[in-house]
Amino acid sequence: STINYSTINYSTECKLSSDAGKRWSALCIAVGSFSDPDDLPGLAHFLEHMVFMGSVKYPSENGFDAFLKKHGGSDNASTDCERTIFQFDVQRKHFKEALDRWAQFFICPLMIKDAIEREVEAVDSEYQLAKPSDSHRKEMLFGSLAKPNHPMSKFCWGNAQTLKTEPKNKKINVYERLREFWKRHYSAHYMTLAVQSKEKLDTLEQWVREIFSEVPNNGLPKPDFSDLLDPFDTPVFNKLYRVVPVRKVHALTITWALPPQEKHYRVKPLHYIAWLIGHEGAGSILSLLRKKCWAVALFGGNSETGFDQNSTYSIFSISITLTDEGFHNFYQVAHLVFQYLRMLQTLGPQQRIYEEIQKIEENEFHYQEQTDPIEYVEDVCENMQLFPKEDFLTGDQLMFEFKPEVISAALNLLIPDKANLLLLSPEHEGKCPLKEKWFGTQYSVEDVEPEWQQRWTGALDPHLQLRLPEENQFIATDFSLKTADCPDTDYPVRISSSDRGCLWYKKDNKFKIPKGTETSCSCSLVLFDLFVNILVHNVAEPAYEADVAQLEYKLVAGEYGLVIKVKGFNHKLPLLFNLIVDHLADFSTAPDVFAMFAEQLKKTYFNILIKPEKLGKDVRLLVLEHARWSMIQKYQAVVDGLSVDELMEFVNSFKRELFAEGLVQGNFTSMESVQFLQYFQKLSVEVPVLFRVVELPQKHHLCKVKSLNKGDANSEVTVYYQVTTLHFNTQTILMYGGMHMEEPCFDFLRTKETLGYHVYPTCRNTSGVLGFSVTVETQATKFNTELVELKIEEFLQSFGEKMSSLSDEAFRSQVTALVKLKGCEDTHLGEEVDRNWTEVLTQQYIFNRLSREIDALKLMTKAELVSWFMVHRGETSRKLSVHVVGFGPEENDPPAAEGEDGGGSSASLYGEVSRLTFLSPSQTLTTATAIMDIRAFTSALNLYPYHKILK
Repeated sequence: STINYSTINYSTECKLSSDAGKRWSALCIAVGSFSDPDDLPGLAHFLEHMVFMGSVKYPSENGFDAFLKKHGGSDNASTDCERTIFQFDVQRKHFKEALDRWAQFFICPLMIKDAIEREVEAVDSEYQLAKPSDSHRKEMLFGSLAKPNHPMSKFCWGNAQTLKTEPKNKKINVYERLREFWKRHYSAHYMTLAVQSKEKLDTLEQWVREIFSEVPNNGLPKPDFSDLLDPFDTPVFNKLYRVVPVRKVHALTITWALPPQEKHYRVKPLHYIAWLIGHEGAGSILSLLRKKCWAVALFGGNSETGFDQNSTYSIFSISITLTDEGFHNFYQVAHLVFQYLRMLQTLGPQQRIYEEIQKIEENEFHYQEQTDPIEYVEDVCENMQLFPKEDFLTGDQLMFEFKPEVISAALNLLIPDKANLLLLSPEHEGKCPLKEKWFGTQYSVEDVEPEWQQRWTGALDPHLQLRLPEENQFIATDFSLKTADCPDTDYPVRISSSDRGCLWYKKDNKFKIPKGTETSCSCSLVLFDLFVNILVHNVAEPAYEADVAQLEYKLVAGEYGLVIKVKGFNHKLPLLFNLIVDHLADFSTAPDVFAMFAEQLKKTYFNILIKPEKLGKDVRLLVLEHARWSMIQKYQAVVDGLSVDELMEFVNSFKRELFAEGLVQGNFTSMESVQFLQYFQKLSVEVPVLFRVVELPQKHHLCKVKSLNKGDANSEVTVYYQVTTLHFNTQTILMYGGMHMEEPCFDFLRTKETLGYHVYPTCRNTSGVLGFSVTVETQATKFNTELVELKIEEFLQSFGEKMSSLSDEAFRSQVTALVKLKGCEDTHLGEEVDRNWTEVLTQQYIFNRLSREIDALKLMTKAELVSWFMVHRGETSRKLSVHVVGFGPEENDPPAAEGEDGGGSSASLYGEVSRLTFLSPSQTLTTATAIMDIRAFTSALNLYPYHKILK
């Protein structure tokens, strides 16, 4: 066989050394859903699932996952239009065996008939989970506009209808067709492989040749769709489409279908154009739209997924999140976009701007930290399909040469009469008679109004407030590494403590990059959320030049207060931090901006509540955390109305009592670091950063609520066991139990019982109170949530029996795997900073927590593990089940009415999520006590004291 492969080796002297504990690999096959047969939509995606289900050499159905979990690894795969990617990681000493097991996917997978029947359900669950996603729905609607029989119009997901029901009716043998598809398309000469390890290159090459030499090569030409150009050169494309979204959002997307642009990767014309379109500084489209209170966000460009860019065409799209006023003026919004594009076409490509973007990308590439290794090998194996060998590592990142004629060729195609306009709004409910076949998206289609057609075909006079960006002052030019001005330390040390705050500091002597990170914190709730959102808006334009120069900043309304995080090249970082704090100190807002963000906040809360997994989390924490405000209460507060005066009173109070706690880590000296605290003042009283947690009774309680997204079939079941406030040894037992439970949980609840696509155990730390849970996301069209809970209990029962019979050798092997997993080196500065920041944020300051957890793990015994599990699963267990119940026949719901397709939202529910609907349990769960009023239930319970896991 002839697989193209790339072996990536980092020597121990290399600045960006790879993780000593793990190894990674990814393989890309030049086949995807474009190759699906017309009578079996989704077959490529289904095959990607099926090759995991055992092989001739290793026949165990879940054997590969079990092997990886046992040795601290993980795996995944994805199917795109023209490519399919597989990846995994595992601990060093098991890498070669894992490679051999993985290679069997491509050498001789079993794909037995019984597994086919069950895995169709997993594919169908994945599809059901995708249905309530507006981005997926837009893609499917957009694809339906392609020419008939063009692969862009295919249903790439696959579901039970296309892979089971219809083939059965048509007497199609899916088993035979699956094997035929594998033989035709999983051929060695279609494959590119990347492995990353610290073994010698000769050793890696020997392994790859030895293991992958058996992959069959059928010698047939690869699928080629490059002759199917202009898929959207049809009368239905250049129209206005009005769409009813799932979320509560107004959005305008303007899209052009261009000739394929991949061949121009050295110029990257779409990246240049997107950089200008998406600019947020003075003179930009978004700057003007914000001033008019018509939009809050704008994104332009091409995502480089197979849907956006393939061998038949490339997308260029501009997506604008509109305000209510912007929605009612969407033609004027589009007009401003077309005016800006006309200006760019008239002025032509600018070498100054191209070189500025080029410099920013070069800085980021040359001084980048090691990315997530699994993402890196994925990128490399895909790049090997796209670029010549010399550009495998840089082809997708750098801008190599300025060719104005290439940029102009793409830019000049971005004209109004070639554009597709897609307008999303809940106000379209009841006015959209058409429905997309697969996701049920409601839409209507119409011509652009003649008045606007006429204006756009004319001269399109430039808008006086639109202009090109000025030269960027934030691009770093000093990349020297600072000399430390205090002793080296393994962990952050407190270098400043005063009435204004305290500061923790650590010089970076490990990653040795000219970057730094600074984070600080302070208060909470609805006015707080509103304040932070408006602060982000106020900062956006002046800080945008820093943002594009790879100086990242985040302003987050966290549970513990305002978090300001800045990171990037330290040369200009203090300038950015000072700019943000100046806007914090001088905060103000106009009434129209306030009204715009109050409306946006209401939509944000709504969009969170209609997701079953978010609602489930909100309900669980509302039960567990004393004095917590639920998302529904926040939503209601916005609906009831807030004023500018209330906001300013809150902000002034917030600033009066501002106390900062910060962490500076990276290429700064301690003297430079203390300057970050100069703005902050004394806090009058100490504020606890954690919630107090209720002590659940020693019995089973069930909180069962109806989903707030009417018509959405997706349900979620979480079974949670509270473990109480203990210490490092309890936490390590939980960690071990969670890791040991992952693969059996997947095998039992997903592979064998086919309950849903997402099934997982979780170790939980709720404000210092430990617990563990098992979650299943299912559909009310297939299963009742109470049946799912019984299956979870069945799994936990069988898991307990397996734990009791676990051999000492298997126990110690798992402990060793977890120790190695936790002992893995940080691959980049951000990992270490995030871990240290969590300690500062929660005021625990155990910066060596990881090493202490490892020590506790080494001392853990099997008897402790079994005893712990049995005690917390016994009759005295503190158990809470949370069910978010979807809409479907298994939950005794009537059939969906017109406009409620089982995967979306009925817009009649927009604005009506101000209360939960509690459901009583049936006779199935006779032992559970129902919670029908959360506040009434928790008010009678004891509270744990504030608890931190410090020893």
